[in-house]
Amino acid sequence: MDTTIASLLSDSASLKATLAKDAGFNAALAASAQRLADCARKSGTIYACGNGGSSCDAMHLCEELVARYKRNRPGIKAMHFMDPGVLSCWGNDFSFDSAFARYAETFCTPQDVLVAISTSGNSKNVLAAVEAAKAKGTFVIGLTGKDGGSLASLSDIAIVVPSQTTERIQEVHITCIHIWCELMETTHVLA
Repeated sequence: MDTTIASLLSDSASLKATLAKDAGFNAALAASAQRLADCARKSGTIYACGNGGSSCDAMHLCEELVARYKRNRPGIKAMHFMDPGVLSCWGNDFSFDSAFARYAETFCTPQDVLVAISTSGNSKNVLAAVEAAKAKGTFVIGLTGKDGGSLASLSDIAIVVPSQTTERIQEVHITCIHIWCELMETTHVLA
């Protein structure tokens, strides 16, 4: 068991260490943090969506922005596309594949940013949300993995974690979310 634990921790640390040296990855993280901060400064709303663990990451991002990350500051307008009543209503009456798109059609504006999260980059409902958001003039940040999937090419900024392992991708995604929050609260002061 100790060998398995050590191996899993080493794999996670190794991927993050590799990305720490990746200038393109770091530039995309910095540019996306700047875009999120600009959205907040201009009273836009940051929306987020994803499935499974990625839906939890979307909710985590929103709670860090609305409540606080490390520093006391005014709340940042953020909302995830995870309301169970809306999702079950739309999924039952129409299709789960278009449920996130319905949110984007209803709420997104050109002043906003959508953070679309998909470890494969090919989640149908996430891609539909991206297309609906872009039709509304909303800037899209894709948080994805593997080869980026379709999400990478549809996003205005794509942050692609180059791993084939879902749990490693998700571990980096939550780190990216924390980096955004750190940069927004320090480098891109929002108070």
